[in-house]
Amino acid sequence: MAMTADGKIATANRAVTSFGSPRDRGHLLELRATADAVMAGARTVDSASTTMEPGPAKFRRRRLKRGLAEYNLRVIVSRSGSVNPCAEVFKHRFSPIIILTTRRAKANRLERLRALADEVKICGQREINFKVAFRWLRKKWGVKRLLCEGGGELNDALFRAGLVDELYLTICPKIFGGHDAPTIADGKGILKIAGARRFVLKSARRIGNELFTVLTAMKKPHPCS
Repeated sequence: MAMTADGKIATANRAVTSFGSPRDRGHLLELRATADAVMAGARTVDSASTTMEPGPAKFRRRRLKRGLAEYNLRVIVSRSGSVNPCAEVFKHRFSPIIILTTRRAKANRLERLRALADEVKICGQREINFKVAFRWLRKKWGVKRLLCEGGGELNDALFRAGLVDELYLTICPKIFGGHDAPTIADGKGILKIAGARRFVLKSARRIGNELFTVLTAMKKPHPCS
């Protein structure tokens, strides 16, 4: 994720969602080159012209050297199945597209999504059970390393489920402001500090006017330790 100095990932009206430098964009592609699958929420896919692709040939060569498929699997998350069928991602068929949804999705939406995606997987009643979804992705599609690219509500769900091992966070020298502007972890959030997901700062590197950080999740101590 890239965020402004005040913690925003988009403007309040969601009109501006890409504000990082070309170096930050390159960093994103470097991370995609390490992942079996790239995942994003429906609104992120709808609002950007993303295809969730690995990028130029040099990044695809890196994937092959790592023993990965040339193109990463693409995973879209939508609890209600409200994915825009005209989104750019559906116009590029270089790799399978998987949609994770719930039983909230109406039958007509599911039918439309099944015509667009390679597979639609229902993983819960009203909320997606990501632990179940990830086990399924590993068993059926061989996903061992997954890169999530937001948005904030999807990130929040993964944080709360304890499924985030690493956080790659680029801090950009901009201020958006606005209480309606999304952050890297919107959604339900936590109510008590004791429930906060804890991370350790693994590295921080300044390139130009941006700060590239890597945080790793702290493991909960065993109750008998």
